[in-house]
Amino acid sequence: MDEQTLLARAREWDTHALAQIYDMYSPRLYRYAMRLLGDEDAAEECVAETFSRFLHALHNGKGPRRALQAYLYRIAHNWITDFYRRRPEDDLEDHAHILFAEGLSPEELVTQRWQQAQVRAVLRQLTPEQRQVIVLKFLEGWSNAEIAEALEKPVGAVKALQHRALARLRRLLSQWEAHYV
Repeated sequence: MDEQTLLARAREWDTHALAQIYDMYSPRLYRYAMRLLGDEDAAEECVAETFSRFLHALHNGKGPRRALQAYLYRIAHNWITDFYRRRPEDDLEDHAHILFAEGLSPEELVTQRWQQAQVRAVLRQLTPEQRQVIVLKFLEGWSNAEIAEALEKPVGAVKALQHRALARLRRLLSQWEAHYV
């Protein structure tokens, strides 16, 4: 079933269509949230809140008329942005519950988690729109047209955001490297 048909059926509260939307998009949204948040509980909360807001919008006769994927990612992005505004910066995150992940030694896991935390810290220094463009383009594999739809901007604006974000990332990473390496 295509996205437009799913949306039309979801607007009629077809539980099969709603379940299909959830099954289709929740793993992707979770992966997106994990990449930006680095916290399983927060990523799960983001996905739950994204679908709660989607259902609330449908209930009120609002929500997307097209571009369901873009709409859901925009909700998740806004939730993540608000999450960082509400939460003070963590120096060390508690990852004790995953210390012995399968296949990694404790040293490898610590190194991997530290690197991921550093990447997230650098990404947080971008504007929310720049961060969203970088994550959707390079981590989620979206096209510029798909990103433009999610941001409700022209493709040229997405390219400009991407260019500025990559330039800023280069500067931030070179500063980080000079400081920590």
